[in-house]
Amino acid sequence: MHKLLSTASLGLAAALTLTGCGADVASEDENADPRAVTVTNCGEKVTYDKRPERVVTNDIGITELMFALGLEDRMAGYAMPADKGSVDGLPYKDAYDKVKWLSKDRITKETALSARADLVFAGWGYGFNENTLTPDELHKAGIDTYLLSESCRNAGTGTSRGIMPPLDALYTDLENLGRIFGVEERAQKLIKQYKATVAAVQAKAPEGADRPSVFLYDSGQDQPFTSGRYAAPEQIISEAGGVNLLHDLKDSWTTVGWETVVKRNPDVIVINDYGSTSAEQKKDFLLSYPPLRNVSAVKHKRIFTLDYADLVESPRNPSAIERLGAYLREGAGGS
Repeated sequence: MHKLLSTASLGLAAALTLTGCGADVASEDENADPRAVTVTNCGEKVTYDKRPERVVTNDIGITELMFALGLEDRMAGYAMPADKGSVDGLPYKDAYDKVKWLSKDRITKETALSARADLVFAGWGYGFNENTLTPDELHKAGIDTYLLSESCRNAGTGTSRGIMPPLDALYTDLENLGRIFGVEERAQKLIKQYKATVAAVQAKAPEGADRPSVFLYDSGQDQPFTSGRYAAPEQIISEAGGVNLLHDLKDSWTTVGWETVVKRNPDVIVINDYGSTSAEQKKDFLLSYPPLRNVSAVKHKRIFTLDYADLVESPRNPSAIERLGAYLREGAGGS
């Protein structure tokens, strides 16, 4: 079971170790499981007493973080809505074939218990919320949790999400998971590879006023669901050479009004491709919705499509930056 450690208790433990006070501390250290690891997750120090062996993940990006680290053998299964597409067409197909698809809905406490999970890797808005399932409920059932860093809440007891830049969240989770599961070398190799991919795109990106404004359209007709500065699209857009239209919105995924989109007049719209409404249907709506008719991206049909798994924290983020960067440099064209 993991333990949350206060700053004071960590400081006291460090002081005792440094000063050599008391044989009890030494004996505890000698008897400690060498696989126990403490990481910082969503601002809290969390200790995992042993390496998890039956992990259950929620959603595609989180699941693929495990796969990217080669940890499918440590998984009891995953929960993922069917609207994320056929598993046959996804990256990491071999890993998907090895790991059980437990639920075509979000994770539940019953799902985790039935799978005999010893850790659930999910996030606020990615399987966790007060109405259906919280980390505390799983802790009480004897199941550890790890929270996706993109989903960390930034206002204490509030619901706004995001405490670090999105790519930092990706690298943080890879580093933490590498330590928890003892695959640090693999994690560092991935981080180095991803940073190199992003740097190569940055080197070609326009600067200053030449950077196009980009609106991320997830879904919604009465009001659009979109991305603020703390969700993955923020840096996918900025590193690709654009400016997120909602950069000043201190949240991850949230709803705004169409009047904001019209007033800010984006040069490009990126469609999030998932759900029962296809990307082509979303594009048709944007092109035919009267309030948007004078928006630059709509007038010039500068609309690009990325997959859901490209736009949530996942190993696909660097590739998404690469593809969007190429599109923005072209300056025109369809999705």
